[in-house]
Amino acid sequence: MGGDHAPDEIVAGAAQAASDGSHVLLVGPRDRLEKALADAGAQGNPDIQLVEAPDVIAMDDPDPARAVRSRKDASISVACRLVKEGRADAVFTAGSTGAGLAGAVLHTGRIRGVPRPALAIVLPFTPSPTVLLDAGANADVRPEHLQNFAVLGSVFSRIHLGVESPRVGLLSIGEEPGKGSELVKAAFPLLEAAATPQGSGGAKVNFIGNVEGRDLTTDAVDVVVTDGFSGNVVLKTLEGFAKYLMSELLQIFGATEEAKAAAKVVMPGLMDLAATLSPDSHGGAHLLGTKGVCIIGHGSSNAQAVRSPLKIAAEAVRAGLVAEISRAIGDS
Repeated sequence: MGGDHAPDEIVAGAAQAASDGSHVLLVGPRDRLEKALADAGAQGNPDIQLVEAPDVIAMDDPDPARAVRSRKDASISVACRLVKEGRADAVFTAGSTGAGLAGAVLHTGRIRGVPRPALAIVLPFTPSPTVLLDAGANADVRPEHLQNFAVLGSVFSRIHLGVESPRVGLLSIGEEPGKGSELVKAAFPLLEAAATPQGSGGAKVNFIGNVEGRDLTTDAVDVVVTDGFSGNVVLKTLEGFAKYLMSELLQIFGATEEAKAAAKVVMPGLMDLAATLSPDSHGGAHLLGTKGVCIIGHGSSNAQAVRSPLKIAAEAVRAGLVAEISRAIGDS
């Protein structure tokens, strides 16, 4: 029920995910979900189950965390309880980020040893994608939280992207250890300590030091940790620039007859680039550190932007992402 185009686009994406082999539970007012299923031509699909939740927390609710605590029949509350009860393995929402975070933490629960679950986003840059966290869950953090994020991001990169020993960088305004805010300077030695080999298990975190914003689009680093305020600004800036770049290129290639002729050659590559950079393709933000796979999508999610994260959520469940995070946090 969450998102600018809910429930129609959400249900349509869920129906596509069901065709991919996932079993989907749609949570919300039954009558509205049934209508959306009919419109999507997915009525009677045995891999789609409806779960009644008569209440919905609006996108613009002024206090979503309080709403989650007090409104037990809200769709996000019910969905997260399904994970806690073992009736679902993962939860996806395109609704209020605050409500999604609160629902996952309050109803699904935190992994022991994780003080602050973090939102991780995969930046789809070549030649290797980069994991950025926190992307907006925690605007204010302490140095030890960044150390914790490094462990979460390392496990996620290894499980989700197949990076054997992810290189972890601390986002700063200079590569030297003494550069950055007081938070960054205090976190640096903690991340160094987390990289100290312990026993036969090797390094806990492959910490490579400070990195700058320009490094996110290169293959210099696999995981970048920062506070949620800075991470969200970075994410939204990159998304905004990607849209601007594609818009400008389309105008350039449509400006003259010569440019239009050139566009016939380069346009397939540009369309592939646009698809790669689109938020609809990278599967939303993963909330790492809760006792269940949780993905929070864009509020503007269309059907494709729902299908992708549901497929990725299923892969994370099969790969044992939550168990791997629990083990890594325990070891650290």
